Amino acid sequence: MIKSYFPLFKKNININLFIALLCFCSCSEANKEKKTIDKSISNSLEKLNVLFIIADDLNCDLGTYGNLVVKTPNIDRLAKRGVLFENAHNQYPLCGPSRASFLTGLYTNQTKITKNNMNLRNSVPDVISLGQRFRQQGYQSVRIGKMFHYDNPSSIGTSGNDDIYSWDQTINPYGLDKIEEYKINTLTPRKYGGTLSWLAADGDDEEQTDGIGATEAIKKLDYFAKSKIPFFLAVGFFRPHTPFVAPKKYFDLYDREKIEIPEISDDYLATLPKPAAKSIRAKKNQLDLEKELAQEIKEAYYATISFVDAQVGRLISHLEESGLDENTIIVFTSDHGYHMGEHGHWQKQTLFENATRVPLIISAPTLKNKGLISNSPVELIDLYPTLMDLTNIKKPQHLVGKSLSPIMNNINASVRGSALTRWRNGYSIKTNRYRLTKWGTNGELGYELYDHKNDKEELINLAKNQNYNKVVDSLKLVIEQRITDASIKPQGIGRQFENTKLMPKAKNITFGDIHDTNGEILQLKK
Repeated sequence: MIKSYFPLFKKNININLFIALLCFCSCSEANKEKKTIDKSISNSLEKLNVLFIIADDLNCDLGTYGNLVVKTPNIDRLAKRGVLFENAHNQYPLCGPSRASFLTGLYTNQTKITKNNMNLRNSVPDVISLGQRFRQQGYQSVRIGKMFHYDNPSSIGTSGNDDIYSWDQTINPYGLDKIEEYKINTLTPRKYGGTLSWLAADGDDEEQTDGIGATEAIKKLDYFAKSKIPFFLAVGFFRPHTPFVAPKKYFDLYDREKIEIPEISDDYLATLPKPAAKSIRAKKNQLDLEKELAQEIKEAYYATISFVDAQVGRLISHLEESGLDENTIIVFTSDHGYHMGEHGHWQKQTLFENATRVPLIISAPTLKNKGLISNSPVELIDLYPTLMDLTNIKKPQHLVGKSLSPIMNNINASVRGSALTRWRNGYSIKTNRYRLTKWGTNGELGYELYDHKNDKEELINLAKNQNYNKVVDSLKLVIEQRITDASIKPQGIGRQFENTKLMPKAKNITFGDIHDTNGEILQLKK
């Protein structure tokens, strides 16, 4: 009996062994797959975060950029832990076009946005913005304050002309500077954003809009530190954009009488092409200000810079306290530069260095060498591809900027020979040494050439100087190629629409003013 059943018993053993082996292999594959998933999860937890800080209308009047008057200890501290780009430039010296440009990684010829209050999706509806790309990669993309265009200060507390597809969450701070807007000094009654205006405010930092924004950002950092969620936190300060409002203690940092105001000769305008001269004479009520008034306004601008610096310091300190600094990239910049009386002009919207040049500091945990300075020409549209490189995220196909990673790895490296900026019918390139500006489609409205080796203030136009003929001729070829390249429709951008309409605007309302049914002011708040 035993003998007759033995073959069956042997057969059953083989079957059982096969089943056991099959189960083992299946479990092994499952474990292998689980380990792969776990590894993927682990990698996602190790993603580098990004704290993206942008000031509004901030020029390079900072301590770390060599200004010995302005007090900016926190921005200076950030520069010591990162790379400072000495020769960084925006692509259009106006808030809306500049922001649409660097937040998409495109030139304004490609975004088709050259004015404020233009909606990004009306011009390039399919483009993947910077914040949107981080969302696509599992990051929490959060905006606090001004990132895309807002009318400043009238849109404070709202979402302005924002791009809702760029963010998972948004926060719109609203502070005492808006409640007490009626107290603000201004060259034109009840006009603040487009004209020079200022106020030494009562109260503390955290009562002001930007102070509230910094507080909200700190709350978000605490949340991200606990949740371990990777983040792209974009913090947009409204200052030092007009009105120059900051708590009084920041005004006390400066001796108004010692603040210098540039003086320009009456013959200077004759050396410029007409469009250039027009750009620095556009604001009629800001021309030829009395020295005492000019000093008061410039003091207010400096005080507001110091106020923003303090908010930047709060963010950096909290990153360090939470331990997030070990896993977070920090970018600090501005949307464009700003004239403070240089060339006889105040504010922006020119193709001089004062308006094109911006502060740019990038700090990353992966940096081997810190506190370095690059003199290579770079552009704000280079930020998008740089952050993609630093976070190991695949770049969208439409990006035309260049990653600054090679410079961050080798401070003597360069990724481009010139930085291109456009203003209306003019284009300007800045190399290591020269600035060439062309006005008109074929240069028919004139050229400007400035040699920064001998003329950093750009007051001596050398375009017609025979000693510089070779320089002018060579740079003309460069600028023509730069303009051509900046006008090409990039692959992957999707649809482009020309001449889209501006967002309709209503009159600004200062809180507390009483208006009639036509919007005319009946009674001013005092």
